[in-house]
Amino acid sequence: MSVGEEVRTEQTRPQQSLGTAAARNLATTTKSVPQMQEISSRWLLRTLPWVDIQGGTYRVNRRMTFAVGDGRVTFVKTGDRVEVIPAELGELPALRSYEDDEVLSELAQRCEQREFGPGEVIASFGGRTDEVYLLAHGKVEKIGTGPYGDDAVLGVLADGAYFGDQALLDGDAIWEYTARTVTACTVLVLPRQEVEQVAERADSLREHLEQRRAIPEQRTNKHGEKEIDLAAGHSGEPDIPHTFVDYEARPREYELSVAQTVLRIHSRVADLYNQPMNQTEQQIRLTVEALKERQEHELINNREFGLLHNCEYDQRIQPHEGVPGPDDLDELLSRRRGTKLLLAHPRAIAAIGREFNRRGLVPETIDVAGNRIPTWRGVPIYPCNKIPVTEARTSSIIAMRTGEQDQGVIGLRATGIPDEIEPSLSVRFMGINEQAIIKYLVTAYYSAAVLVPDALGVLENVEIGRWQ
Repeated sequence: MSVGEEVRTEQTRPQQSLGTAAARNLATTTKSVPQMQEISSRWLLRTLPWVDIQGGTYRVNRRMTFAVGDGRVTFVKTGDRVEVIPAELGELPALRSYEDDEVLSELAQRCEQREFGPGEVIASFGGRTDEVYLLAHGKVEKIGTGPYGDDAVLGVLADGAYFGDQALLDGDAIWEYTARTVTACTVLVLPRQEVEQVAERADSLREHLEQRRAIPEQRTNKHGEKEIDLAAGHSGEPDIPHTFVDYEARPREYELSVAQTVLRIHSRVADLYNQPMNQTEQQIRLTVEALKERQEHELINNREFGLLHNCEYDQRIQPHEGVPGPDDLDELLSRRRGTKLLLAHPRAIAAIGREFNRRGLVPETIDVAGNRIPTWRGVPIYPCNKIPVTEARTSSIIAMRTGEQDQGVIGLRATGIPDEIEPSLSVRFMGINEQAIIKYLVTAYYSAAVLVPDALGVLENVEIGRWQ
């Protein structure tokens, strides 16, 4: 018999048993609940202390603070030309609250763009301060004299920083440090002479600068708060100073933000396909998971209350070598007392591990809810994939002190809302429309508040793509 005849005989042979395709119609399969790749560990939501608020608003009262000019300057780049946004010049202490757009535009036009290579000195210690420098791109080190006469790095400046701004108010000001580039830098320079020429024609600017010069220097502590007069170590009967604690006249208020969606389920699905799994419950479960992911993203990135945008300028530091090393983490921890946790993108945590390995360091780990979490100086480093990673493969590391009692960072929510299924999260029935579709309104209310500035710090522009 030929091969062809064997094949034909096999195909015409009658079926002797039940086929698997038909058998599956009668079988009860073992199945999983619907899976979802978007679900992450959400350590920020799990570790942040939550405070229940009434009225939808939380007011943070602080002592009177006189510190100004703590923002960053924003630029616009067109080709190889960089320009400062005129209104951003108001971030300079001397121009704080000055709002004449025409004058600010003229000052912006008088800024001169300069390019510096790595290792070049922009300004030298002891020299006369007659120019304001706006750092559009790159890194600059502030070099001072150490206790033994050698050079010491006082700080690192990065994109958006400014220095030399005292030149606008004090014609006799001198540089108290040397500014030296670490990388190639693009800097906009605003000479004091140009400002004085504009002030000669613009009365509003001249009067504003005179008022700034006439403001008496306030006695403040190192945090910029109005000093409380005290007497200590005295004897006899000297006059005891009188004092009081002044508060901010306009304290910041945080309103609860909201994330919502309308979940739609056809009544036929809800009625007929609820075994062995409830379709409505599964739809709500996955929707709530997505809502929580968005909630954590907003707590990190929202421009109004997000942690990355609410960190004070003096609590933002730059890595000395680009990669996040132990020295940078120590600097980040030293900026505040009682740091409770660090948050970093998983790729940033991998970069930290590479740098530790390169230096022969093995960080300790702790067990948190069955997960091994790396630590540094006893502070856990939690992964958070909501922290952005730029195209240049840089990211940020967040350090926080948390809790109301410790004047830290807190989460805000409102419990007891109608149709609540979790604290500050509700699923409200909205009815059935003419197409027999059931609708549910899924809502989450949340926000975050930084009680004092040093409760939150950020290590910015850490390189996560360098392998050494």
